[in-house]
Amino acid sequence: MSIVAPERPQGVYSPVLTPFNEDLSPSAPRFVEHCRALLEQGAGLAIFGTNSEANSLTVAEKRGLLDALLAAGLPAGRMMPGTGACALPDAVELTKHAVRAGCGGVLMLPPFYYKGVSDEGLFRAFARVIEQVADDRLRIYLYHIPPVSGVPISLPLIERLLGEFPGIVAGIKDSSGDWANTAAMLRDFQPRGFDVFAGTETVLLDTLRAGGAGCITATGNVNAGPIVELYRRWQEDGADDRQRALNETRAIFQSYPMIPAMKAAIARRRGDPAWATVRPPLVELSEADAAQLAQRLAVLS
Repeated sequence: MSIVAPERPQGVYSPVLTPFNEDLSPSAPRFVEHCRALLEQGAGLAIFGTNSEANSLTVAEKRGLLDALLAAGLPAGRMMPGTGACALPDAVELTKHAVRAGCGGVLMLPPFYYKGVSDEGLFRAFARVIEQVADDRLRIYLYHIPPVSGVPISLPLIERLLGEFPGIVAGIKDSSGDWANTAAMLRDFQPRGFDVFAGTETVLLDTLRAGGAGCITATGNVNAGPIVELYRRWQEDGADDRQRALNETRAIFQSYPMIPAMKAAIARRRGDPAWATVRPPLVELSEADAAQLAQRLAVLS
């Protein structure tokens, strides 16, 4: 039987928020409903990302939520699960599960607990996962978010991984907040088929103009339609105005703790207070802040 590689992910992906029940267990029905709504707006599903509270979820919970999406008939090819973990066996298990499900790719953090590790150590970690998964369908999108992980993915490390695992190491999400770093990746690696996704829609237009693949952005959870519209129409008149409008919405959410703020906005929009629930150590937005957030967003609509 021939192995069919997944379609190459492009466009706008949302690191999907994970809804919880009152007892802090994941709410699969809400998760499926939210993912279906994002797909209908044209966004892909970067489930188990930073804004998914992924590192507050167990391996079993992540597997169960992915299975719930598949059972609901959502297209695996539009999913890019986060499978990076501090423990390599966990990363291998999650990655195998995603590949076998037919996911379009996986978004992979480096092992992030130990700081100051070498490129050699990180290379061995990624190589180990690739060798243990041992599947030609595997497409890894590296996740570079040093402000949170404390473990950067350097340009020389990308160069080495591309040399050793061409095609399998397929791209990166750059959440460094350093446009010079994103620009270097676009210049050096995008022409070689290594897709660069911005980590925020605030630089989506710049990324696309430099040949990038799109963005994987938190506020895709709450503003997916306009972000997708800019991706689809970035070469048309008015693109700069659309970018400015996206930045205004993003700035409002960034003035609060992002995950609680986005969940508060969804809870209000859906009339479902349970959506505001976060897992400790995160804390829900206060009622006053949630009301203020709603007022500020209403001014933009």
